[in-house]
Amino acid sequence: MRLYAEDGTEYLDAVAGTFNLPLGYNHPCVIKAVEQQLGLMSHISSDLARPHAQRLVDRLLQLAPPGIDAGWIRDATGSTAVECAIKIAQKATGKSDVITLFHAHHGQTTMAGSISGPAWRRRRFPAYGSPGVLRVPDPNCRNCFYKQTYPSCGILCAHRIADIVQQAGRESTACLIVEPVLGNGGNIVPPEGYFQTLRKICDDLGILLIADEVQTGVGRVGSFFASARMGIEPDIIVLGKGLGGVGLPIGAVLMRQELDVLEPADHSFTGGGNLLALAAAHATLDVVGDEGFLAGVRRRGGYLGELLGTHLQSHPVVGDVRGVGMMWGVEIVGHDGRPDAGAAAAVVSCARERYRLITRSSEYGRGNVVKVRPALTATEEDLDEVVDRLRMSVHDVAGV
Repeated sequence: MRLYAEDGTEYLDAVAGTFNLPLGYNHPCVIKAVEQQLGLMSHISSDLARPHAQRLVDRLLQLAPPGIDAGWIRDATGSTAVECAIKIAQKATGKSDVITLFHAHHGQTTMAGSISGPAWRRRRFPAYGSPGVLRVPDPNCRNCFYKQTYPSCGILCAHRIADIVQQAGRESTACLIVEPVLGNGGNIVPPEGYFQTLRKICDDLGILLIADEVQTGVGRVGSFFASARMGIEPDIIVLGKGLGGVGLPIGAVLMRQELDVLEPADHSFTGGGNLLALAAAHATLDVVGDEGFLAGVRRRGGYLGELLGTHLQSHPVVGDVRGVGMMWGVEIVGHDGRPDAGAAAAVVSCARERYRLITRSSEYGRGNVVKVRPALTATEEDLDEVVDRLRMSVHDVAGV
């Protein structure tokens, strides 16, 4: 979790790189596996690498939710893996359109950017417009789009999706893609019953449900797949980021067998599923795939949540502390209670410059939620230090 500048200054990383280091920067199991593979061969053509990729798919399927029994590893990043999932949905259904949430974040490529929520991401990029996208409100109970209160709302935000689709005449809709926890959108944790309602809506409308687990997968929420812990029954699951363990780029798409419709020429990248990334992923599964390890993540994640709640929830400029497992967010508000993105950015800056704590704020600095997502290997002592430095940063910025 610790980084050292050229002058020897030590920094504590509270966000696991770009949330892609579930085992920290130098876990010996992964480092050894990659070094061994590098000594043999670093790259081979995709045709020859396919059996090696399939072995990783087989291991992932052993951990996957019921009904997920096929997979595809030809991506070096979560963004293109999301595109792969969309292609699968389009080819399997013969339809084109995608439903996403207002504050969804699904990647940086043209297609992934086009289906993500915030409009600012598509400014000055006229190609951001295909496929057809229908954006619907987030399941954000703290700031409900419909001005309702959970649970008396009856999960209106989910039920309205069916109404919106029907009224918009979207008979060309192929899929609905959703993050188990809306990461970049503000660490929004959907309420209980939300995903079960989405499953029924998708079944009723005849569309596929895609779980984008690029940020939440590989143990981040305390189970290997967030879908299992959050009660999602997806047709397709997307993995990225954490699958490489210590930052090696790799993406994977898992699906129901009948959705295994792509040909190699439909979706393939030179660096996708390369031998070094596959070695890192296998070693990562050796660690994170163990239930004992995941039980520790759940325990320490609960401890992290308690620490944040105890030391920050009552602070005048903290509107909310929310999360699950090792994926938490601290919402920063002004003294008037309104979201304050500027103050959140100031907390991030203060934490790094004054207290040597590396963190990030939501929506690439445009949002008001400070992210806390340390490596899954963090000890309770590490978490004590993270929260203490963050608490001091909030205190300094608020001036109280």
